[in-house]
Amino acid sequence: MFMLRNVTKYLFGDTSKESIVEIPQGQLYLVRPLSPKGYSELIFKDAAATIRRTGQEYQYQLVVQRAYEEGEAELLAEEVGDDGDAEALSGDKDEKTFLLDQSLHFRSEIRHGGEAVFAWRDLSGDPGDLYEFVCDHSVQAAEVGTFEMVAIKCQYERKFRKPQEAATEKELQQFNFTDQTIPSASAVSSPTTKAIDPPPKPKAIEDSLARQTQKDLSLREAKSRASDKEVTHTTAPPSAMIPKGSEVLAKERAELHLFDFPSGSFMLQDRSVLATVSEVGKWEYWLQITGDEREWLGQPVVADINPVFNFEYLSFIFNHYTEDGSAYSWLLRFKDQETEERFQEGLMRALWERLNEIKWTKSTDDERQYVLDAFQDLTMEDAENAAKEEEDEEEEEEVEQDQNDSQRSEEYDSDESADDVVTKADDGNTNSQLAVGYKHDRSFVVRGSKIGVFKHTPNNNLEFSTNISKVETPGGKLFSPKKVMLHSEDTDMILQNEANPNSLYRMDLEYGKVVDEWKVHDDIAVKTFAPEKKFSQMTGEQTFLGLSHNALYRVDPRLSGNKMVESDLKQYTSKNAFTSAATTEQGYIAVASEKGDIRMFDKLGLRAKSQLPALGDPIIGLDVSADGRWVLATCRTFLLLIDALQKEGKNEGKLGFEKPFGKDSKPQPKRLTLQPSHVAQFQHETKAALDFTPAHFNTGVDDEVTSIITATGPFIVTWNMKKVLAGRKDPYTIKRYDQEVKADDFKYGSDRNVIVALPNEVNMVAKQSFKKPTRESIAATPRASGRFSSRLRKSDVVNSPY
Repeated sequence: MFMLRNVTKYLFGDTSKESIVEIPQGQLYLVRPLSPKGYSELIFKDAAATIRRTGQEYQYQLVVQRAYEEGEAELLAEEVGDDGDAEALSGDKDEKTFLLDQSLHFRSEIRHGGEAVFAWRDLSGDPGDLYEFVCDHSVQAAEVGTFEMVAIKCQYERKFRKPQEAATEKELQQFNFTDQTIPSASAVSSPTTKAIDPPPKPKAIEDSLARQTQKDLSLREAKSRASDKEVTHTTAPPSAMIPKGSEVLAKERAELHLFDFPSGSFMLQDRSVLATVSEVGKWEYWLQITGDEREWLGQPVVADINPVFNFEYLSFIFNHYTEDGSAYSWLLRFKDQETEERFQEGLMRALWERLNEIKWTKSTDDERQYVLDAFQDLTMEDAENAAKEEEDEEEEEEVEQDQNDSQRSEEYDSDESADDVVTKADDGNTNSQLAVGYKHDRSFVVRGSKIGVFKHTPNNNLEFSTNISKVETPGGKLFSPKKVMLHSEDTDMILQNEANPNSLYRMDLEYGKVVDEWKVHDDIAVKTFAPEKKFSQMTGEQTFLGLSHNALYRVDPRLSGNKMVESDLKQYTSKNAFTSAATTEQGYIAVASEKGDIRMFDKLGLRAKSQLPALGDPIIGLDVSADGRWVLATCRTFLLLIDALQKEGKNEGKLGFEKPFGKDSKPQPKRLTLQPSHVAQFQHETKAALDFTPAHFNTGVDDEVTSIITATGPFIVTWNMKKVLAGRKDPYTIKRYDQEVKADDFKYGSDRNVIVALPNEVNMVAKQSFKKPTRESIAATPRASGRFSSRLRKSDVVNSPY
């Protein structure tokens, strides 16, 4: 059993999770071998056992929760009714909690037929009473051993008031109670005791019970064998051919684990492999993993491998794609931190050089460290209020549920003409862009040369308002807007026509037509544009920002002739390939590029106060919190969250927009991505590569940044800022649709409601309906309406086809 010590380190050391380890399925009994109250009582017919952290250091709980079958809870609620027994639905009836202490005499046993049982004393019962958790046959012996070892370490920490890493084998042995027998939680095999002898049974009854017991055991063994045959574990695909390398960047020994889709866990494949990163061509690099008996895998080093380094667990997790597009998730575990650091630098050098086409050695030490820090799985500093209990979140969700109970699914009015309403893709177009109103509770969805207008109702519905059926220039030429932005108290919309890159267009939303063409400059094109300040669209502000591939400037529509303000032009001679910009409430400006760097300005026309190095991936979207504290950049396979507040040096307390970061004090970036195992499951289910839409913070005047939202393929993903800053693992939830998500954003002034544009639908969805990423939630097949096939509350989705 104690060989499991290293295995539990992966689980036990992860302080970001409340739950350490879980047995997902079993039955809970209360067994009374010596009591006249009755021998055995089934407490929970279907339950899960979990070991959790508490709010106190060195204290842990064993928690057994009842699991309801689908619809069972609702049925019970209906039976109880308003005047029924409230206790029947209380949490106390559905959960048993025990402080993990040596006095429990917690132990396990594997019985005949492979049945695993955990047992511990009932300290509030009669002498000899104990609880037994009988594991389902699907639970593996290794899971049982891991669970017991975690329990032992928890008891050690409670008794000695120090971390379990310091425990010796001898110290842990004192929490091993496997020598104590566990009576069966069955009246058939009640033990005979001196205190209370069971009543004698006629021999015929004894024989009958014995035969029935043997029959039951045989059936369970047969079921167990059949179940084992049905489970097909994930197997490693054949390795690709190894190209000839010119230079080795890293070569280290490690353990190799493969993520198993059926069990949802990493399984050891080889205790000793050689992981090699080498250069195989001009800016081309290769990762090869070789065992003593076989080549395990080989693949190019590209951004899609989604690398995650975790030095706490000495692990490196990444994705592997085969020629047919199948995705696998692998884990390398190194013997020590020095080994992992050497491998990390070699791999990141390969990835960075491939993306930048510049040698790693030509970058500065600070830039190299910035890149390495971004790909580590670390906790950000200064996480204000990050450790609040999850109970607060659950209470908020309950409030949200109460507020949304009145939501209904909204369809178009039946008297809308076919010319005005398009509910299917028979026009050859699909929804492409979304603009969420700040001032008048409207959302606008671009579909080819049409724009749908949707009203936000007070009870968080989406209600179709009207359809702008023709977007055309003042000269009458039809076009499909490439980008749109609400302007001037949401009464205007600025449109970009890809066929005329030097001009922008103003649509009067009251009349639903383009009324002005603004020529920006004869020689400088408009690649993208952004508001003058974060909330400019709520005011009558007329000016806004424009970007070309290498220039940043102000546009003033009130000027005669060209609309660019020449005095505010900041143009670069190099090809910076700017892609996006965002502004703060004060008007500070962040600008990102295809190279992946981010410039931070306090005003137009001047040099950037700060410049953050590129990770190599092009930045396709940018957002900034209203106060300028947080910068959020979107790359294709990850997001980058940057704290712009300086915490030391002469500019302590200033933002990177106001004063430059010190040479050695650039902010440590937080790379937000999906766990590689989740990415592999996503691709396993959808065959779609990771490709994020531009991410957004929740937005509202005086609103705290609490959430981040983006989408990839048919999944919407939202990150909880508190969990991100606290370093929690999997700080995100997901919602799956049956179609690709085209655009998404929070409703203005809320982080609880999300507006989603699908190819032919527009939805208002409660964030409460998002789920933790699990095998079930990732694999859940939605219905055509955008709902999951499993039952959802009526408040989960509000949709309007468009």
